[in-house]
Amino acid sequence: MARPKRGEILSLTIDDLAYGGEGVGRAGGYVVFVPGGLPGDRLQVRLVQARSRFGRGAIEAVLEPSPERVDPPCPYFGRCGGCRLQHMAYPAQLAYKAKQVADALERLGGLRDVPVRPIIGADEILGYRNKMEFTVARPRRSAGAPPETARGPVVGLHETERYDAVLDIEHCLLQSDRMNGLLAEARAFFADRDLTVYEQETGEGLLRFLMLREGRHTGELMANVVTSAPAVSELAPLVERLQAREPGTTSVIMNVNPKKASVAVGVEEHLLGGRDHIRERMGGLTFRVSANSFFQTNTRQAERLFDLVVESTGLTGTETVIDLYSGTGAISLLLARRARWVYGVELAQAAVDDAGANAAANGITNCTFLAGEVRFVLPSLIAKGVTAEVVVADPPRAGFHPKALHALVTLGARRIVYVSCNPTTLARDLGELARGGYRVEWVQPVDMFPHTPHIEAVARLERTAS
Repeated sequence: MARPKRGEILSLTIDDLAYGGEGVGRAGGYVVFVPGGLPGDRLQVRLVQARSRFGRGAIEAVLEPSPERVDPPCPYFGRCGGCRLQHMAYPAQLAYKAKQVADALERLGGLRDVPVRPIIGADEILGYRNKMEFTVARPRRSAGAPPETARGPVVGLHETERYDAVLDIEHCLLQSDRMNGLLAEARAFFADRDLTVYEQETGEGLLRFLMLREGRHTGELMANVVTSAPAVSELAPLVERLQAREPGTTSVIMNVNPKKASVAVGVEEHLLGGRDHIRERMGGLTFRVSANSFFQTNTRQAERLFDLVVESTGLTGTETVIDLYSGTGAISLLLARRARWVYGVELAQAAVDDAGANAAANGITNCTFLAGEVRFVLPSLIAKGVTAEVVVADPPRAGFHPKALHALVTLGARRIVYVSCNPTTLARDLGELARGGYRVEWVQPVDMFPHTPHIEAVARLERTAS
């Protein structure tokens, strides 16, 4: 059969999901990835990309829906770039994620006999996020519309597969009603004050991002406006507006990012009102979370995740633990109650500062937090004679840097508990650790982000070679 050509209409049955959530179908052996396709769907698809080994198609019609296809609850579904799996029944989402972890371990890590435990699903599949970042953009005018019809700034999320277009989001189902209240009030304030919007091409304009945080157990709220230049006087009145809308607003901040890089992190921070952080409670401890610190985004699932990590370490109170990529110290401090000493290593200085403050606030004195890249700090600790019986690691999506992984093998801890947000890099790193003298005892998937393709997993490894 000739390879299909771009623009051709195909009839496909979707038989799998690729990592990232796209459906996978075949036309006479030719693989076609279909965004929005679900296993069991029979679809009419228009081929929009046709490469030698695979193509990509857009759904023209659903000829026969998958038994797992449901009506998505969000009115922005399909246009917004988030929540790509809202049209899939939640039990099917869990099964797909567990399968992705098992497939990655075998295919990418060469680990064929690792037990994969049943996935831990979420009780809350909507309203679970304690942090959201919204992009501020200029509204797009319809062709021929007069300038006076333009509305205030768009405050929303990127459209599907579009980094140059932002969809105005009035109410996001992944955050609480209180956070949605802050979103609405900030949008109205930006419009009322006629504040300018940053333009990537020219570097002109003020507003770039609006980041919201919520302490689910404390009720404290944060609003962080990211701008291209300091604008304290222009944004100061926002404090009263937000606090009137949501009395729990305890932190209103402006971060200044004058660089071209489109990130919601500033090079300088200005406190507009309240504190420069909010607090959250977990596991009987109180944590300080500032604007630029990492903290697990799903509070209730994070509690389950942390309980699993602490239990998996098997600490007896005599061990030294190294917590790599330690963020604001949540796992470090939970482990400190069961360990002799804990070293936390984290790149972001703001997170290290928060971790130190969190330790002091909770009366924990057996922790040392170090700022720097793991690939440099871990070899430095080893060179100073630091040893550890247990290592906990929670790296970013890219996983371990090769030098950091080499240092981890050199350290030779008896046990490693690896927390991952990316099954592909988890499988790669576990394969390397297995070749370095470790046995992967089990992997436990945890669903931290319902309705999205993101997958968290915890793996426990034991040293088998000296």
